[in-house]
Amino acid sequence: MHVSSFWREQWKALALMVMAFLLCFYLPVEALQQSERLRNAVWESLYLVRWYAQEHVLLCLIPAFFIAGAIAVFISQDAVMKYLGPKANQVLAYGVASVSGTILAVCSCTVLPLFAGIYRMGAGLGPAIAFLYSGPAINVLAIILTARVLGLPLGIARAIGAIVFSVVIGLAMQFIFRNDALEPVKAASMLPEGDEMRPLWQNGLFFAVLVGILVFANWANPNVTTGIWFAIYALKWWLTGLLGLALAAILIAWFHLNPGKVMLMAGLTAVLSWQFHQQPLVPFSAAVLGLSWLTSTSKGEAGEWFEASWDYAKQILPLLLIGVLIAGALLGRPDQEALIPASWVVWAVGGNSVWANFFAAIAGAFMYFATLTEVPILQGLIGNGMGQGPALALLLAGPALSLPNMLVIRSIIGTRKTVVFVALVVAMATLSGTIYGAIWG
Repeated sequence: MHVSSFWREQWKALALMVMAFLLCFYLPVEALQQSERLRNAVWESLYLVRWYAQEHVLLCLIPAFFIAGAIAVFISQDAVMKYLGPKANQVLAYGVASVSGTILAVCSCTVLPLFAGIYRMGAGLGPAIAFLYSGPAINVLAIILTARVLGLPLGIARAIGAIVFSVVIGLAMQFIFRNDALEPVKAASMLPEGDEMRPLWQNGLFFAVLVGILVFANWANPNVTTGIWFAIYALKWWLTGLLGLALAAILIAWFHLNPGKVMLMAGLTAVLSWQFHQQPLVPFSAAVLGLSWLTSTSKGEAGEWFEASWDYAKQILPLLLIGVLIAGALLGRPDQEALIPASWVVWAVGGNSVWANFFAAIAGAFMYFATLTEVPILQGLIGNGMGQGPALALLLAGPALSLPNMLVIRSIIGTRKTVVFVALVVAMATLSGTIYGAIWG
């Protein structure tokens, strides 16, 4: 190989090695040893990843993995192509994708397995990206809470902005990468051959049950003691349990699993629900383990469902946890500081300048927000001088993006598409915040 062509291929690896060497060579160990902020960053990363594991892995990600696996196995590629594919009716495709968040109360990480499922089944890049953005951004409860806590104008602006963003960003991604070859359908080998094994209404009911479990198990406290949202919150585990019983019936009637085994797991979950009614994670964990056991030991389509779900878990979960560790080290938990001081953030987003909106969008894009947590965080920032425009910019960029989210998106659609997607979200959030701040600031 010619020397010049060799270095054209290898210069990136050499540059990374040189940078790593120089970092090690000049590493200020003595200064770092005395740094309280560095110690805080280490502890904050561990606290955040523990919190994420306790609050989101079992309740959010595991149900999402099962839904993604079900998409791969039980939804035909023709159906995905018909409604979300590149040749589908664009009004219908973007309409469905852009309002998906109204039924999915998910965060920027929980939506990833669902996005991976529909994208790999052949959905067009534009509608898939619209779904990826709208899933965590258009949460009805979050928008209502924004309006109640931060003001009606900001709540309305968030709702309108999120829907418009999902469509515009999806169309932009579709246009920018219009000449790229379609991604190979990696889940094709898991598709059932021939005609669908059950009618559409059965598949629809099956997915409705799975989505219902995901939604109600993660229904957040609305911070009020009256109204429909609080009533649902008070009954969330009863509703989740009823949907769990419906899933058990479906496993017996349509998946033909052993009735005795299914009833055994349902009974065990019911006993644990009664015994540990103050700790709902215990029966929920037992139900997850039971479903995994029932499906993984099946040789039929239930076994294929588990294998597809497991494939998504293997790919996505490690990257998410690594990303959460990094995010915790940099930004810490709410009301806690890590490497980046909170005072810097407040200083940078005061007023309604273009820079303040841009910084708010960038900060929101890299921070991790669990569902609804962005509202109290913003309430504190606004109280410390954050402008109305930067507040909207953060609301539009933050819930839909995070550092863990970006790492996983890159593994699904590649580096170039991920960089363009993040840049579009940040640019539109900055523009929207600047316009809103000029009007309402």
